[in-house]
Amino acid sequence: MGEFIEIRWHGRGGQGAKTAATFLASAAISAGKYGQGFPEYGPERRGAPMRGFTRISDEPITRHDPVESPKVVVVLDPTLLEIVDVTEGMPDDGIILVNTSFPPSTVREKLKLPKGKYKIYTVDATKISIEELGRAIPNTPMLGALIKATGIIDIDEIYRDIKEKFSKKFPEKIVQGNINAIKRAYEELKGEE
Repeated sequence: MGEFIEIRWHGRGGQGAKTAATFLASAAISAGKYGQGFPEYGPERRGAPMRGFTRISDEPITRHDPVESPKVVVVLDPTLLEIVDVTEGMPDDGIILVNTSFPPSTVREKLKLPKGKYKIYTVDATKISIEELGRAIPNTPMLGALIKATGIIDIDEIYRDIKEKFSKKFPEKIVQGNINAIKRAYEELKGEE
């Protein structure tokens, strides 16, 4: 069997977890892979915790159940680390990617995780989105960080998809702002040594 990865996104309503999950699946499909992206809602309101899911594979995906054992977890809102077990179902070699200004070691301490269990990465996606887009919507920069941490698809696929899909809805300034946010997060990602 070829490459298969499941990703769980933790965010709050309005932060773009659903959009990022489905966009990543779409970009994977554009890159010649198979993909699924879908949300799971609780109370459907702005600010409420929610989860999104992405599956990417080199082979057709026949599963349509929730992602229960993600290889990668992306946390758009660091306050969720205090109220949600983001490591639930993850294998010991899983990847945790958190939107925070803190280094990965601080996230490890906060989650009380032993060294060697999980790979932890951080990037200040909120700061990047404010500086590049004028709004605190961390989903787009987190895509760049995710690609850097996993290499699941080529970063150029994300740029192409952003240009193609966003150009239909947004002015060039917004499209370029999103591309800049992705590039910065890709470059500014911090991982544990």
